[in-house]
Amino acid sequence: MKGMYYLAGSIVFEAFGTTMLKLSDGFTNLLPSIGVAAGFLLAFLLLSYALKTMSLSVAYATWSGVGTALSVVIGILLFDEGISVIKATGVCLVIGGIALLNTATQAQPAGKEVE
Repeated sequence: MKGMYYLAGSIVFEAFGTTMLKLSDGFTNLLPSIGVAAGFLLAFLLLSYALKTMSLSVAYATWSGVGTALSVVIGILLFDEGISVIKATGVCLVIGGIALLNTATQAQPAGKEVE
């Protein structure tokens, strides 16, 4: 359970780092550029802690998928990026894929691959 908290923190810092990347304007703005480095450093640090108690496949898929979905929401709310049916469907598919991966991983015995 502790790994899930680390993973959640990692996702938040990854989204922060990505947002700062947008604001850094190609690393020409100092403070957002520092935010990129700090955000991704903390994201990877917390992800490495999460991997102590979680499987790589579930942790990384969740990290990247939820981070992607969160980046879409941030883009819509902060940067006036549009939302379309195709974009919303894509985010739903990402989230659905994460749910399926988590379900499949929990249903199989440890050390066994799903056929």
